[in-house]
Amino acid sequence: MGTGELDREAHVPAGPSAETSARTDAHASASTAEGTGGRAAGASPRTLAEALRSRGDEGLAALLRARPDLLSPVPNDLTQLATRAGTRASVVRALERLDRFTLQTAQAVAVAVEPASYGTVLALLGGDDGDPAVEAALPRALGVLREQALIWGADDRLRLVRTARELLAPSPQHPSATGLGPTVAETTSGMSPGRLQEILGAVGLTSTHDPVSAVAALTSLFTDRERMTALLDTAPPDALAVLDRLVWGPPYGEVTADPAPPVRWLRDHGLLLPTSLRTVVLPREAALHLRGGRAHRETEPVPPEVRVAAEYRPQVVDSTAAGQAHTALATVEELLKGWQTGGPAVLRAGGLSVRDLKRTAAALNVSEEIAAFWIELAYAAGLLASDGEADERFAPTPAYDEWLDLPAPARWTALVTAWLTATRTAGLVGGQDTKGRTLAALGPDLDRGAAPEVRHRVLTLLADLPWGAAPVQDSLLARLRWERPVRTPSPAAPGAPDTPDLRSRIAAWTLTEAELLGLTGRGALCTAARTLLAAPPAPPTPSPADGRGRTEAGPGSAEPAGPSGSPSQSLAASTAAASSTGGVVPHSPAELAARAALAAAVIAPMLPEPLDHVLLQADLTAVAPGPLERPLAEALGVLADVESKGGATVYRFTPGSVRRALDAGQAATDVHAFLARHSRTPVPQPLSYLIDDVARKHGHLRIGAASAYVRCDDDALLDEILADRRSHGLRMRRLAPTVLAAQADPATLLDGLRAMGYAPAAESAEGDVLITRADAHRTPHRTPPVPVPDGPPLPDDTLLGAAVKAIRAGDKAATAVRKPAPHTAEGALPRTTPAETLATVQAAALTGSAIWIGYVNADGAASQRVIAPIRVEGGFVTAYDHTADEVRTYPLHRITGVAELAEPA
Repeated sequence: MGTGELDREAHVPAGPSAETSARTDAHASASTAEGTGGRAAGASPRTLAEALRSRGDEGLAALLRARPDLLSPVPNDLTQLATRAGTRASVVRALERLDRFTLQTAQAVAVAVEPASYGTVLALLGGDDGDPAVEAALPRALGVLREQALIWGADDRLRLVRTARELLAPSPQHPSATGLGPTVAETTSGMSPGRLQEILGAVGLTSTHDPVSAVAALTSLFTDRERMTALLDTAPPDALAVLDRLVWGPPYGEVTADPAPPVRWLRDHGLLLPTSLRTVVLPREAALHLRGGRAHRETEPVPPEVRVAAEYRPQVVDSTAAGQAHTALATVEELLKGWQTGGPAVLRAGGLSVRDLKRTAAALNVSEEIAAFWIELAYAAGLLASDGEADERFAPTPAYDEWLDLPAPARWTALVTAWLTATRTAGLVGGQDTKGRTLAALGPDLDRGAAPEVRHRVLTLLADLPWGAAPVQDSLLARLRWERPVRTPSPAAPGAPDTPDLRSRIAAWTLTEAELLGLTGRGALCTAARTLLAAPPAPPTPSPADGRGRTEAGPGSAEPAGPSGSPSQSLAASTAAASSTGGVVPHSPAELAARAALAAAVIAPMLPEPLDHVLLQADLTAVAPGPLERPLAEALGVLADVESKGGATVYRFTPGSVRRALDAGQAATDVHAFLARHSRTPVPQPLSYLIDDVARKHGHLRIGAASAYVRCDDDALLDEILADRRSHGLRMRRLAPTVLAAQADPATLLDGLRAMGYAPAAESAEGDVLITRADAHRTPHRTPPVPVPDGPPLPDDTLLGAAVKAIRAGDKAATAVRKPAPHTAEGALPRTTPAETLATVQAAALTGSAIWIGYVNADGAASQRVIAPIRVEGGFVTAYDHTADEVRTYPLHRITGVAELAEPA
């Protein structure tokens, strides 16, 4: 900012306009009357506990819902609740869950003189010229802060909780995001009286007799717009340039023992005050004048809009998403099928090695990042775990077999719901932890408690867009950062790039993962996903913009209105709830299961039906034009090798694949019958020849365990094997005309002869052919990983109602006025004789009145309680305990004494 520009900014009006002031005063008066129930401003609560005591049950429930950490355990009374709400850990957690403008409002209250008025806060946020958007948004922000017990008091006496003020107010140890420095009074607290008088003389003020009045006079000058403007008019241009560098923060600067003339002028006139021998600071009052009264460089009262990148017909989105959903099911099945005959080993530190991850990515024909996602998804769904053996390996769980038996829509919703609620974050794989160690897939330290909340919020924002609309990713991330800003110790430099925070990274991963799972198609949320969030009506059927059903959203194009009752309306309540509870969209397990069933019903007609046939071709391939029924796919997977995947799967028959089927116990006639039964085309002659040729050779050689032997009725064939140089490594010799012995084990001998082009078969000790079939390995029963919560869970309405009732009862007991008991010190347990105790308790039981008792339990812990006796018999008193809000029985010998409650005034 240039000198002239600073000059123009310095000549700002002395205060808000008359119209703004009138609106501010009217709002303050109305809200004060409303906040105090019609009482005068003098009756404003003196403490946070008194402010909470004036709330209704709904207000207390809203506080406990927004800050569930206050419920662990349930406070005994409102005083304890207020104390807990002011603890550092709880306040930090609450501040981190505020949206940007609400946090800016709290920061403005922190830099204002306490207690602050509504008009002061409005002026700090809107500046001297005012801002209609700030005026409209400020009541909501103050309401959120008051609801969460971060501020209290009427609108003419707003006070931040002390811990929040310590965290948000500017100080050398904790710079404020506002970029403001300390006040004149704070900076001059250790300054000598003579130096203060010198500053007063330099700025043209009359000398005073004490430092307090000197500081007050200097503060009055800096907060007076006209006099401050006149002072700055006398400043050298270079001095204004120095102020320009400090005005938006950081407000501190270093000086030498002999500062330059501009700095010396500012220091002499109190516009730069020393904080140490080599450091000066711009006082807060002076900075606010230079800023035009604004506490922040940019105030953001309105959340940024999620812009639309492109729009598609809902049918196109749903069909694309359904195709991705089918691919997701096939990918997870292929992954676990490949690991069921001997999965990768578990690292000593836990997790999957980099080499095994690369091998899995190559097998699935995806990148390593995508492979890590599918692996973590299978693990989160409980389909994959370690087997716990001595040579520990990963393998499918028994739940995988149950999952395979489900219909395709149910399998899809099982994966989606597991992903929605999982805290394990696959995007972290390959990164490093705080100790510099690489994070491995399926390893520890991948849980992030914020992941489910961010996923829900991203999908909710997508649901708020028109049907078929895909968002601009940067605008969506900007919206999320507004809703949960990253706390920074000081304001970022203008134009500095934003460092991606964890929530933004999780949001970007969510968009990719939702597309892989089929929750979105072409970036737009599909109907099944909208149903999973909140059951919507049927989407509209707009006329297609072009043959592809796609329209580009241009700057001048009007957004089509969503259908009546669209998710942008039906999710409004849940979005508001998400904002007040930190962004979490509440879904109980039962509710999520019910919505998953609805989503399965929506996506079921869009998923391709399994086929019971293939198309055989003359080039020894079979084409599956769609997903195959599981028995057919499994049998074909043994008989042929998968050559390519996509919309159609191509299988290739080879001598090795046919031999694999024969090894599994099938005969050539079985293979011919199988192909004839499942092929829509005639079985090609080359394929029939291949099957017969391999079957004719299969089992001609027999291998058993001697160490190992080979036997064959054709001794000429054995001569051929012995003469082959490739058999020298097997070290075979002839035992009989039809038997060869080898020093290799049977498995090595079997593989060696197959590598030489023969088709041997293994046999048992009885001489029968062994059927070699890969056995599916399963882990013992494993439960899915438990999500790691990001703080305490959200309480339900039942728990909130019981907690509010208990807190009210405890507060009533704690604040009840008692008659002073004789010979009892104030605050001590009442002391009466056993006879007096029994008589008072019996009288209270007859009259139904409440009394105050001192009680010592079996552990020796003493307490005071307010009870209403119901029955006295057998040395016990049964009474309604107002402190615990329940009926209890107390032994009379443990009651130290009783006292009557004072009559209400």
